[in-house]
Amino acid sequence: MEINRAEPHWPQVAEEIRRRISAGTYAPGERVPGTVALAAEFDVSQSTASRALARLRAEGVVYVVSGRGYFVSEPT
Repeated sequence: MEINRAEPHWPQVAEEIRRRISAGTYAPGERVPGTVALAAEFDVSQSTASRALARLRAEGVVYVVSGRGYFVSEPT
C-alpha cells in the first residue's frame, strides 16, 4: 500500500491494518506487526504507527498484551 503523502498518515495505516484483518491476513488472536515494523513497511514514523495502533485499540479491533504487543481481537 502506498501512503498518500497529502493526507494524514496514521488513518491510512490504521485502515490498511483494518483491511488486512478483514481479509484474514491477521487472524483473531494473532499478533500484528509492531510499530517498528509498521513504520518501516509504510515509511512513516514510529509515532505514526503507534497512533494507528492506538486508534485500532480504542475501536476494539486489537488489544495489547503487556510486553508482547498488539493482537487481533475476536470478532463481536
